[in-house]
Amino acid sequence: MKYFTISPSPALARYVRSFWVLEHEVSVGQPYIHRTMADGCAELIFHYKGRFDELLANDKTELSFNSGVHGQSQSFRRFLIREDFGIFGVYLYPFAVPVLFGIPSTEISNEMPDIVTFLGNTGAELEEKMMLAAGTSERVRVMSEFLENCLRKNQPSEPAVFSVINQIIQSNGIASVPELAASSFLSTRQFERKFKAFSGFSPKLFSRIIRFQSALNAYGDKEKSLTEIAYECGYYDQSHFIHDFKAFSGDHPRFYFSGRTEGTGYRDV
Repeated sequence: MKYFTISPSPALARYVRSFWVLEHEVSVGQPYIHRTMADGCAELIFHYKGRFDELLANDKTELSFNSGVHGQSQSFRRFLIREDFGIFGVYLYPFAVPVLFGIPSTEISNEMPDIVTFLGNTGAELEEKMMLAAGTSERVRVMSEFLENCLRKNQPSEPAVFSVINQIIQSNGIASVPELAASSFLSTRQFERKFKAFSGFSPKLFSRIIRFQSALNAYGDKEKSLTEIAYECGYYDQSHFIHDFKAFSGDHPRFYFSGRTEGTGYRDV
């Protein structure tokens, strides 16, 4: 399995956290199961090789898209593939969706629209270019040109709430939301409305998801106990940590950090 990230250009760094690539050769008779976790940030996804089935309830499956958007989410999803695959992703800051595409973040919360549903004919043209690209460098170029053009067309302003969202991400969800709200010089009602429009979630839920994501990043650190991880990530006690972790990942944290759960192979690379 091969997984790596690529930094965006300076022009995109305010809106794109990273580009990433995940490739894997699936062994015969051993399908790969990938699990996406709750995340406060949306992603553009392009499957340039192979195509996944989403595993639904009651043992049902549904063919996933070739290309699309994985909106910011508060739950996990599971996907299965029986062939070799390659994926190119664009990991966005939450406010990038309204800035780049003129769509409120709330419209894609917990949703996974395909790229044509999301962007129309523009999405179809982008998908074709990404699928025909000769390799990673060309995909980065195609995607960077597309996103930089979106910025030029939309000429984005940066509301004060952008800074608040960024600070919550940079603090791994531990920042005081009331204090950040006060610093935005907005009333509580205005702040919560703008925050949800640009992040997709309420400030409280968004902070919980970012805190959970910070806990995921402790994967592979064998020297820390679950209690230490919980406290370092801002949880007041282990019971709250376990509750959020199970809600956002589908796994008990003890099982997840054991390395035996599905879909963590890329973290071991």
